[in-house]
Amino acid sequence: MKPITTNNTFGTIDRRLWALAWPLMLTNLTVPLLGLVDTAVLGHLDSPEYLGAVAVGANLFSILYWTFGFMRMGTTGLAAQAWGQRDPFAQVALLLRSLMLAVGIGLLLILFHKPLIALGLELMNPSPAVAELAAEYAGIRIWSAPAVLCQYTLVGWLIGTQFPRGPMVMLIIANGINIVLDILFVTVLGWNSRGVAMATVMAEYGATAIGLAIVLTRMPEGQRLTRELFGQLADYLKILRVNRYIMVRTIALLLVLAFFTAQGARQGDTVLAANAVLITFLLVISNALDGFANAAEALIGEAVGKGSRRRFRAVFASALRWSLWGALILTIGFVLGGRWLISLLTGIDEVRITAWQYLPWLWLLPFASVWGFLFDGVFIGATRTREMQNTMLFSAVGIFLPVWWLTTGWGNHGLWFSLISLMLARAASMGWLSWRYTRRSIWFEQE
Repeated sequence: MKPITTNNTFGTIDRRLWALAWPLMLTNLTVPLLGLVDTAVLGHLDSPEYLGAVAVGANLFSILYWTFGFMRMGTTGLAAQAWGQRDPFAQVALLLRSLMLAVGIGLLLILFHKPLIALGLELMNPSPAVAELAAEYAGIRIWSAPAVLCQYTLVGWLIGTQFPRGPMVMLIIANGINIVLDILFVTVLGWNSRGVAMATVMAEYGATAIGLAIVLTRMPEGQRLTRELFGQLADYLKILRVNRYIMVRTIALLLVLAFFTAQGARQGDTVLAANAVLITFLLVISNALDGFANAAEALIGEAVGKGSRRRFRAVFASALRWSLWGALILTIGFVLGGRWLISLLTGIDEVRITAWQYLPWLWLLPFASVWGFLFDGVFIGATRTREMQNTMLFSAVGIFLPVWWLTTGWGNHGLWFSLISLMLARAASMGWLSWRYTRRSIWFEQE
């Protein structure tokens, strides 16, 4: 990447932001696209129980897998350091150790999957029919654990060694395979939620195979496989320690979403299915706007590393401007086409009509959530991840839960109001810290 010079204008930074953002957005959007296909193929079956089962099961695995999602960011940081030092041994050693750690954790998850799944379903408390289908779905999905964690490592390593096209190719092809298998297994073969789970497992291993093939083309020349590459226990603990604050922050966010799903399930299978349809659009919003946040992460980190307050402000202004434009476009799309999009995802009348009742909350989501996504990018780029953790814990425990408790009489409207309140609380708390850190130049101080 060409470094920023001192005579950069906002236009130059806009171009650099877009150069980073568009491949990330394209990659990110394949994830909710898969969720849209899952929802669509199941939403047109004769019962909402299949859709509810996948909603419950998918939330369970979001918590389970993303608990270890910090491995991707940790691997990225360590790989970038080795790349900057032009140290081929450190690059290969990190990759090998991280993959071994990923496989080990994945096998442990498979070994203990029965109590983990049982605990998760008990906490989410779906109806007996949905619980049975969700348990079947989860019992199949768990076999993808080693592949998923290996993907985190491979993506992180490729980004850290400055090959962002690798993850883009890897994830787009893998999600394409998943979509094709979804349609084949569910629509053609009639395997329902079981088919969705099987398609996902096969696609995850396919993604890992593609990633390994890409990584092999990036191996430093002359580096041989030696015993020293496997390292000591301390080397593996170092990988686990990196981004521990992000791990806690991610767990807190995923627990909120799991709680949201569980409370929807308590109101019946129809509300559960309707919320599953609407929450799919939240994934679209987050993955679209995260492209700007991820780009800001790289450029903010560069500005902090160079100690340039002017560049920091310019990058933030550019990322904010384009993030708000993105939120506006999404809002217009949901206002004008919300009913059509819901009908596209489900043909079950009761689910569609119920989702329509809560459509105004979807209109609020882009502008309520855009601030949190943007500030995540700023705080990660400035390596202020502890603050990310603390603001999330404050928003979840201090705002979301009390607001939910006070609005239980509102039914599902109260649940959605609580989720919007969480997003606004994150925006306010991170915005206040950002203003304070900018005023006092704390961004550029060593922690």
